Amino acid sequence: MALSKKPVNGMKDILPAEMRLRDYVLNLITETYTGFGFSHIETPCMENIGNLNSKQGGENEKLIFKVLKRGAKLDIAAAAAEEDVVDYGMRYDLTVPLSRYYSNHSADLPSPFKALQMGPVWRADRPQKGRFRQFMQCDIDILGDPGCLAEIELIQATTTLLGRLGFSGFQVCVNDRRLLKAMAAFCGFEEKDYDQVFIILDKMDKIGREGVTAELMEAGFEKEKADRYLRLFEELSAAGDKLAFLGDRLSDVLSAEVTENLSLIIDSVRASATADFDLIFDPTLVRGMSYYTGPIFEIKMPELNSAVAGGGRYDEMIGKFTGQATPACGFSIGFERIITILTDRGFQIPGAAKKKAYLIEKGMDKEGLIRIFAEARTEREQGTQVLIVRMNKNKKFQKDQLAKEGYEEFREFWRQKQEEIEEGR
Repeated sequence: MALSKKPVNGMKDILPAEMRLRDYVLNLITETYTGFGFSHIETPCMENIGNLNSKQGGENEKLIFKVLKRGAKLDIAAAAAEEDVVDYGMRYDLTVPLSRYYSNHSADLPSPFKALQMGPVWRADRPQKGRFRQFMQCDIDILGDPGCLAEIELIQATTTLLGRLGFSGFQVCVNDRRLLKAMAAFCGFEEKDYDQVFIILDKMDKIGREGVTAELMEAGFEKEKADRYLRLFEELSAAGDKLAFLGDRLSDVLSAEVTENLSLIIDSVRASATADFDLIFDPTLVRGMSYYTGPIFEIKMPELNSAVAGGGRYDEMIGKFTGQATPACGFSIGFERIITILTDRGFQIPGAAKKKAYLIEKGMDKEGLIRIFAEARTEREQGTQVLIVRMNKNKKFQKDQLAKEGYEEFREFWRQKQEEIEEGR
């Protein structure tokens, strides 16, 4: 039986042209974020299954690639439940591993700690265009800072990066999970129903306010609560200063600090923006992760119907490892989506080194090879990328293939002295 030459379903091979783009973007991410004081770290690709199944990852916990126990620990015949045969899982995001990492090393790290983490994650999702089972994530997080300085820095760094990649006119949406809960409480929903209410609210941009009301009623909620919820959003959309309106209307169920904090974040980011984007307060922004506890944010671009970056504050996650509450806030870029947009735009890497190919005829003598390698060294020292390869019989096809890889200039070296070839041209 022949071996399969195709990658595993939902995963992909990356050809050199895309890899060059990916390397460029990753290098720019590192350069930009370290310029904001973030430190590059790395965590393992696998975590203990209990960490991943801790009810902090929302729907992603249903998509874990689980790892069987090994050797004598694996006794399938005696297994009564999944936990009897599984002990590890592939990470589905970088936030849970970071929380474990910080809880394990906080004594050796500065406070607050600004972390940059990039690496592949795995989700047993249904593969489709632009959605893979293995994909790259790029996260920045600030741990140990309880104030809104963390949110401001995260949004500044991320929008600066997108601006450096040539993006403009994108939209940064911000909200606060505490606002979402206060609005739900004001309309009479019980705390145990918040997640279900928010899942329906998250569809607002697709089904509209009437659609949200209808789905709330279909889910079994009273018409009075659904109608009150809809009216609140209608009143909010007509308000001039939306945060001030909510602060006043929800004063019995919401601390004034929440709206004041969100207003400070918005004003500070707008005042210090280095890229062209719109920053708006979006009261329907939910973010799916159940671990968010405060401000949340998302970036949308006209090329895609989905977000290209998102994050928020998750002050309770690290405490599940240490037993001690630790402020935490993070922002993740959808790396694969960014690469897709740049590829569709025909993005050219700026300042790329000139690429030249040396084609050497088979049978070149030692003296000739030494001279060729010396010339290549000189050109490389001057900043040129030089490829040295044997000349194929079909030289035209070979050059065409190299041109696709970005080689702009070719030099041919034959067995006779190079100066004789050049004189004969």
